[in-house]
Amino acid sequence: MSDQVRSLEPKALWNHFADLNAIPRASKKEERVIAFMKAFGENLGFATVVDHIGNVIIKKPGTKGMEKSPIVVLQSHLDMVHQKNNETTFDFATEGIRMKVNGDWVKADGTTLGADNGIGVATIMALLTSTDIPHPPLEALFTIDEETGMTGALELKGGMLDAKIMLNLDTEDDRELTIGCAGGTDVTATGTYKEVDCKAGYTGRKLKVTGLNGGHSGMDIHKGLGNANKIMNRILLAAEEMGIQVSGVDGGSLRNAIPRESNAWVGIPADQADAFDDLLSDLGSAIIDEHNTTDPELELSSEECDAPDEVMDPAFQRMFLRAVQACPNGIYRMSPDVEDLVQTSNNVARILAEAGKYQVLCLTRSSVDSEKEDEAKAIQSVFELIGADVTFSGDYPGWTPKPDSKIVSLMRELYEKRFNEKPHVNACHAGLECGILGTNYPTMEMISFGPNIRGAHSPDEKVQISSVQKFWGFLLETLEKLN
Repeated sequence: MSDQVRSLEPKALWNHFADLNAIPRASKKEERVIAFMKAFGENLGFATVVDHIGNVIIKKPGTKGMEKSPIVVLQSHLDMVHQKNNETTFDFATEGIRMKVNGDWVKADGTTLGADNGIGVATIMALLTSTDIPHPPLEALFTIDEETGMTGALELKGGMLDAKIMLNLDTEDDRELTIGCAGGTDVTATGTYKEVDCKAGYTGRKLKVTGLNGGHSGMDIHKGLGNANKIMNRILLAAEEMGIQVSGVDGGSLRNAIPRESNAWVGIPADQADAFDDLLSDLGSAIIDEHNTTDPELELSSEECDAPDEVMDPAFQRMFLRAVQACPNGIYRMSPDVEDLVQTSNNVARILAEAGKYQVLCLTRSSVDSEKEDEAKAIQSVFELIGADVTFSGDYPGWTPKPDSKIVSLMRELYEKRFNEKPHVNACHAGLECGILGTNYPTMEMISFGPNIRGAHSPDEKVQISSVQKFWGFLLETLEKLN
């Protein structure tokens, strides 16, 4: 499949992308891709450093006539989100991504593609290997663990870079020049509960929520996409009146992915089985209608199984389902200052309850640190009321926009001349590494841009071929003007 991709233009970029996608590179498991990038830089004869955490820095001199131009950092992250459809057989630990060309788009076969941020990495690699592209001195910064904690950016020390300009290649719309972003914090609620024997005369059911689109919990949060964890909890809560007993819940996966699927195992009084089927049909139809525009493939199903041996203590079940129901999800507040910008949100990303233990994982984002803290404390309050231990971790700062900086002015002007339209200069609700990197490099001017990528963090992820070509040409002209 990857042979199709290797024939695309610009060939150097796409070939490096194919090489990169042959290497498993899950967040926190980047050993192989770090070694790959280190060997890549050393084989080119460039100064190459792997820092204490695993970030890779490769430095290339400027081309003839641009040796003394301002040094530019080109930055992307090495890790990718590993997600696949339930029916897809694929081992992320050993297999390379299976890519295919579909019209003007490159997709993967039932898994995430890794265009986020593999296209950025491949772009930098193409520049490092080039011999005929004019550019100033380059510092290629490849960070690790962006997707699950931004560990690489947080651990990068001051003094490692000499540049005063950074081009971050990690946004997903080719009309946008991003100059600010949200910060985030992980909120984790954990605890234990008493299990009791399932009552006699109960039958078992496995409930499933499937077919949701999912997506990026920052970039896509404004779309009103369905959250499988919240939908499943709504069903369980509605079924309490007929004596349902919950044995286990398993929904969602990564904090930065809107949950696409959820499963629950329950016991139902045998004499209420038909009534439950009616409830699921009626409520399910209503939920499907509510999500028809955003998630047209949503399915809610139930299949018979053995009655569970043990279930949640009824008193705890009542509290737990209500806590999940009360937990905020989606947009908390829109920015009053930047049009159409989500200011604060939360994603109820993962719910797991089994064998007397539970955890609820959330990612709270905001471009206003005080509001991020307020939202996180609201979640904390909800779960502390049921006795959970709630912790905050992985906190990272936002990136304050500087719309009048020289690099922003230059790229805005180049875009208008090149494409005969104004770019959308904006801030985004995703967590970009620029805000973190800026803490140790406060005078560095930064901007983020990239090609059209859709469905990031889901098996629907795809990158547009013509947009990559647009992005590539724009980047080359920008570098040539930085003299």
